[in-house]
Amino acid sequence: MNAPTQLPPFAGKTFEVRYDGLTALNAYADDGIHMRYEITEGTFAGATGEVAYTWQHVAGELYAISWQEADRSTVVHLDDFAAGTSRSFFTALSLDFYRLEGSLRTL
Repeated sequence: MNAPTQLPPFAGKTFEVRYDGLTALNAYADDGIHMRYEITEGTFAGATGEVAYTWQHVAGELYAISWQEADRSTVVHLDDFAAGTSRSFFTALSLDFYRLEGSLRTL
């Protein structure tokens, strides 16, 4: 688990994640624990929020990032910042479970 004094390399940066049927902007705060998201395309378009997240370094520039949204939906990303890929696993408020794979790019 990440140490409270340690910042992830993606802190202070904004990324676009683009999956088949869902595109979102994730803006990670400089503090290394807060993120603002906006879903810009797909079924959930228009959803926005600010969450506290946790992160874990996996290998290289691959990180596991997870959070729970205000509606209690849960999200886990496996983001490889070097390869520009993202895998997302999330349970929506409806309790439907989604597995998405796509691209990740810095804005």
